[in-house]
Amino acid sequence: MVVKMIARVTYWLGILCVAAALFSRLMNILGFEAVRMSTKGNPIDFRSFLDAALLFLFSSIASSLYARLDS
Repeated sequence: MVVKMIARVTYWLGILCVAAALFSRLMNILGFEAVRMSTKGNPIDFRSFLDAALLFLFSSIASSLYARLDS
């Protein structure tokens, strides 16, 4: 049951990150800097959201496959 909840939550977090990346990229295309947060390392931009979306969606796929194989 916990694995299914993890799969569901990471799926929606991945979708949210995709939407944020698309919004950020669209604002960047239009000439606005929607998300440009400066950190001690690299700045957070649309590429960071795309990487997070891939991480969340892959973990969602892995969790749902584990739940299927376990049942």
